[in-house]
Amino acid sequence: MLFNEIAYGPIHSRRLGVSLGMEIMPLEHKLCTFNCVYCECGWNETVPHPKLPTREEIRTALEAKLREMAHGTSNGTSLDVITFSGNGEPTLHPDFKGIIEDTCALRDRYCPSAKVSVLSNSTQLGREEVVEALLLCDNRILKLDAATDEMMHRIDLPVNNGLTVATIINYLSQFDGDFTLQTCFLRGEHAGQPIDNTTPEQLSAWYKAVETLHPKEVMIYVIDRKTPEEHLEKISREEMESIAAPLREKGFAVSISA
Repeated sequence: MLFNEIAYGPIHSRRLGVSLGMEIMPLEHKLCTFNCVYCECGWNETVPHPKLPTREEIRTALEAKLREMAHGTSNGTSLDVITFSGNGEPTLHPDFKGIIEDTCALRDRYCPSAKVSVLSNSTQLGREEVVEALLLCDNRILKLDAATDEMMHRIDLPVNNGLTVATIINYLSQFDGDFTLQTCFLRGEHAGQPIDNTTPEQLSAWYKAVETLHPKEVMIYVIDRKTPEEHLEKISREEMESIAAPLREKGFAVSISA
């Protein structure tokens, strides 16, 4: 499932409310530093010269949509959030910081009560301009699907084979807990290898990472749409509640989408 408009929606997000989606990756294919087995956008494609929307095209599309909503031509829908996610990793855009600056300015002009949110896989947090851009946002929703290298690689299939969980945790620690940690829980297999980040061993490592990072919120969710890897299992609501319980007992805010 690919998004073929720069500004799309608004749609109702099960996690964020009424959301205006922003697509700043290519509109024809996925471009990401991960190749997650559960990604609703499918597998990465090898494209020699991917075409990204320009900063100006993004600003123009967003302003047109916000003006339309402000003038009441979107059925009176009240916007909760402007969300960057879509066909891959939004922080890969070379003008990402400028795009976020434009978005914040337009939000302030047309819908000051709306939040600016970015869903990111955390791989680009070694770039200073990406961190600076994320600090301008209201919601930084940053991924950590597993806290062991082996399971992270099985689930997320990073393009950089040398990526480690320790590196991601180090990146995330820059925000001093002022972010939302997002994790997808699942079981299954891929390429003959078992996938399960719900085992006692995996959960123990993940709980330790959460306590180290101490995010303001932990967002856990399950697969909800068709996945590129067919052999995956959706975790039950009851099991998700069980996963959340130890963190809630320690005072963490944990939201569940199941």
